[in-house]
Amino acid sequence: MPELPEVETVKNGLQQLRGTSIKNFIIRFPRLRYPLIESEFTPILDQTIKQITRRAKYLIFQLETGYLIIHLGMSGRLTLLTQNTPLGKHDHFDLICDQYVLRYNDPRRFGCIIYTTNITTHPLLAKLGPEPLEADFTPEYLYQQLKKRKSSIKQLIMDNAIVVGVGNIYACESLFLSQISPLRHGDSLSLNECKILVKNIQQVLVTAIKAGGSSLRDYKNAHGELGYFQQQHLVYNRAQQPCKQCNNLILETRLGQRNSFYCPSCQI
Repeated sequence: MPELPEVETVKNGLQQLRGTSIKNFIIRFPRLRYPLIESEFTPILDQTIKQITRRAKYLIFQLETGYLIIHLGMSGRLTLLTQNTPLGKHDHFDLICDQYVLRYNDPRRFGCIIYTTNITTHPLLAKLGPEPLEADFTPEYLYQQLKKRKSSIKQLIMDNAIVVGVGNIYACESLFLSQISPLRHGDSLSLNECKILVKNIQQVLVTAIKAGGSSLRDYKNAHGELGYFQQQHLVYNRAQQPCKQCNNLILETRLGQRNSFYCPSCQI
């Protein structure tokens, strides 16, 4: 699944659409996470795209009136194309603008494209926690969120109600750099450990964004290019390989339905 660095990279690659006008849209396969209904998209016609931003793993296109909210789901991909690009398999939706076609491809169809007039109260966005790279995600805030929670710290930093966008890859990497076991209960972390963890979450995300994200399966950016942060993974997807710090074997376990990777020697 594309995580925060991948979505941020896609957002950055779509900025050419700012100031362009939406001339048409084409729905080829309507059954995504939420059905694509033609009448619900007609208000976007002839509107100008004013801004393209990100909230958690959602892309938000601000129009003159209303917003498009796009989530890439497990395998979704947005690609900025010229008008005459041939169709591919799983190309479900086109947004046709002045000079570009923005094409949505999604083999597993868990993504969504929604038009709304209000994002402040929209149920997809209303209960999200702070952005990890913004000022309100502080060690003190994280400590207060964790201090009465018995769930594993890995699951808690992946909880979008606590902090958004720290997906599986980047949770594993951040906890390794912080020398914190993903198995520990949230309420076992001290304020000082929260300071270390917040710093490393931010460091890992910034580094991953600079690398264009991680391309493990389907992910490519808006121009069809791969990310390369996977070349820097220290623990993620490295089960039974030597730890790069202590040479002991990386272990794999399941936490909250997700594979988790950690070094039992370095992370306590």
